[in-house]
Amino acid sequence: MKLTVVGGGSTYTPELIDGFARLRDSLPVEELVLVDPAAERLELVGGLARRIFAKQGHPGRIVTTADLDAGVEGADAVLLQLRVGGQAARQQDETWPLECGCIGQETTGAGGLAKALRTVPVVLDIAERVRRANPDAWIIDFTNPVGIVTRALLQAGHRAVGLCNVAIGLQRKFAALLDVAPQDVHLDHVGLNHLTWETGVRLGGPEGENVLPKLLALHGDAIAGDLHLPRPLLDRLGVVPSYYLRYFYAHDEVVRELGGKPSRAAQVAEMERQLLRMYGDPALDEKPELLAERGGAYYSEAAVDLAAALLGGRAGGAAGSSSGGDGGRRAGGSPYQVVNTHNKGTLPFLPDDAVIEVQAAVGPQGAAPLPVPPLDPLYAGLVANVTAYEDLALEAALRGGRDRVFRALLAHPLIGQYEYAERLTDRLIAHNREHLAWA
Repeated sequence: MKLTVVGGGSTYTPELIDGFARLRDSLPVEELVLVDPAAERLELVGGLARRIFAKQGHPGRIVTTADLDAGVEGADAVLLQLRVGGQAARQQDETWPLECGCIGQETTGAGGLAKALRTVPVVLDIAERVRRANPDAWIIDFTNPVGIVTRALLQAGHRAVGLCNVAIGLQRKFAALLDVAPQDVHLDHVGLNHLTWETGVRLGGPEGENVLPKLLALHGDAIAGDLHLPRPLLDRLGVVPSYYLRYFYAHDEVVRELGGKPSRAAQVAEMERQLLRMYGDPALDEKPELLAERGGAYYSEAAVDLAAALLGGRAGGAAGSSSGGDGGRRAGGSPYQVVNTHNKGTLPFLPDDAVIEVQAAVGPQGAAPLPVPPLDPLYAGLVANVTAYEDLALEAALRGGRDRVFRALLAHPLIGQYEYAERLTDRLIAHNREHLAWA
């Protein structure tokens, strides 16, 4: 089996390598190719990757290359984890929207749109080259904004599934609070990427006992603290929103916070400098603890589970019934995983070709969403609104033009006023001109 990681020079990659090494019985990778144009980073990451494999006794071969076509040739699956423009572009995404009193964030609002405009054309070019190399290859997209990028891939006819680590992170937190194994926790997870709610937490599978009320009663303060939302709000909602919902539920508060401290991009850039220095140490043969602060926790386990299911191996369920932290996997684990895939009538108020993030049965034929009970209008309205924005964002990414950018910004519920949309449009284009072929 050959797997390729595009963006293999990312500081995330050792997390992925660690998962491939620990979970090799589920995903027997014979050749792993790391593709990245940044030669110096790739050499550091590739060296650590080989040492991790060697320490854990993985027999697979790790190849590093800047040649995308050579890297994807014959690959059974290709994982995308790229950042067009690097941390410098992220720094811009997180700062110029604040000048207009709007959220500065890399996956939602105006910053998220900027990232989509930079990313979608690049990802589609990569996907076409993957298709030429192997039409049967699966593309696993971890590149933000995952929902828009995955929809672009599916709309172009690619074999693609989107992946996010929010659900598996919540699964692990809930399992610890309930003192049960992670694989025993099944989430009723519904919404769009970075716009989701846990409407149920079930023990043993989708038909298991819903312990969410118990979880909120006993551990509501801890959960609210993690989300930076008030406990009374969780009690009133009766669900657990993704921490990204804070941008919607406490927009003005977050804008004030972001304006008074260094950006997350600046923090990550410094962390990456430290990580790359560590990766260059020839004695280092495991992922460093600092990597957990970089983000992407449990990404490796979610990615292994998803790739194994798509390629016909045993699946543990990225946020339904997944491998434990000890590197083992319970036999007979759940086949369900939280992924980004076509709606296909799951949420009847959305088009079938909208991309949603829900539990799905995943196998060699792709992802089939599980049925979802009718969604409370409080959540359905926001999902419908953001889906409309994503439609317009994808149109702007594919066809370009100032007016399309303006329409997408005006449609976004975090913007929604024409004066803001006008100012943000000008700033977005000015800060991203080098990445926009039409600008």
